[in-house]
Amino acid sequence: MTAPLALDPARTALVLVDLMDRIVALPLEPRKGTEVLVVAEELADAFRSAGALVVLIRVERPGVAEQPPGSGLVAGLLRDGDLEIVKRTIGGFQGTDLDAGLCQRGITTLVFGGIATNLGVESTARAAHDLGYDLVFVESAMAAFTTPEHEASVRLDFPRLGSVVASSREMRFKPS
Repeated sequence: MTAPLALDPARTALVLVDLMDRIVALPLEPRKGTEVLVVAEELADAFRSAGALVVLIRVERPGVAEQPPGSGLVAGLLRDGDLEIVKRTIGGFQGTDLDAGLCQRGITTLVFGGIATNLGVESTARAAHDLGYDLVFVESAMAAFTTPEHEASVRLDFPRLGSVVASSREMRFKPS
């Protein structure tokens, strides 16, 4: 058994993508959106307790007068001290101040979860990798529209960008 990944809470952020009511409610695989949400909330609580940053990214449709119902983050997910990013593309970096906000806080490692694995999560992760961040992917904190889409990201793409862990049990925070 390998040792858990050791994360520095001062330099690590949890990045949760598109955990909005209307997206969590979609038919997803290999797990339901509500299951992803439970894991994401547990991760967020652990990160906050360790003093690490939690970043919540949500999408807004460009060029519409009003966003569809359920376009806000799931109630109770955003807490004081978290960074909320509103994107208008698939990924969370293009056209947002995400990179500036992370750099300002000295963040060098990003831990990912969210919906959909192969869309918002992967697009944001690819940009993060291009920007030089170290990446960790929590497989149990993600889902996609189909299991093959999820598996392609988790088994083929994410290992080329960073480390993939099944759950939070494979990570720990270094003492400060």
